[in-house]
Amino acid sequence: MTSPDQDPSKQPHSYTTDAENILNHHTELPRTRLSQGLDALLIAIGKLASWFWLLVVGVIIWSVVGRYAFGQGSVTLEEWQWHIAGAAWLLGLGYTLTTDDHVRVDVIHERLSLKAQGRIELAGILLLLLPFLGISLYEMVPYAMSSFSQGETSQAPAGLSHRWVLKAVVALSFALLIVAALSRLTRVTALLFGFPRPLADDSTKEDAS
Repeated sequence: MTSPDQDPSKQPHSYTTDAENILNHHTELPRTRLSQGLDALLIAIGKLASWFWLLVVGVIIWSVVGRYAFGQGSVTLEEWQWHIAGAAWLLGLGYTLTTDDHVRVDVIHERLSLKAQGRIELAGILLLLLPFLGISLYEMVPYAMSSFSQGETSQAPAGLSHRWVLKAVVALSFALLIVAALSRLTRVTALLFGFPRPLADDSTKEDAS
């Protein structure tokens, strides 16, 4: 008979499930001097953007109090909410790619050797991610410039002006994602080809298979 101390159902869960391992899996790539500098920049931008969510909460509280306590709704405050939230989300995209904290659910990828994962990363970045980001940036820059030249404003009464600012943030987010993708590309090539040279304090885990 199993004692309570030996019963796994009565012990704290000190393990993670297979699903958690898959969701939280990171491909341990070596760092390079270039990637270290670019990643530091993107992480700083991501952390700065995270403070925007406090602004969003503040604007929402202000809007709710004004509407229900004083009976004064504000289109301007409502638009500020989604403008700031949109900027926070967009500017944080580069951070998620840099830290490898974006959603990655791939039961095949996480069970492969490190070099096999690196080959998948290389193909994905060169054939899928960078072309998509390049086309998106190419389309978004004229989109923001057109909004600026037209002096585009909100169509809602008492809405915000300078609509081009948010559209420029969209273009900037794609540019930051390109920087993040290039940084990760240097880490992949460092793993697979030894170029750029990995930093000395990084030890690469290789599977002989």
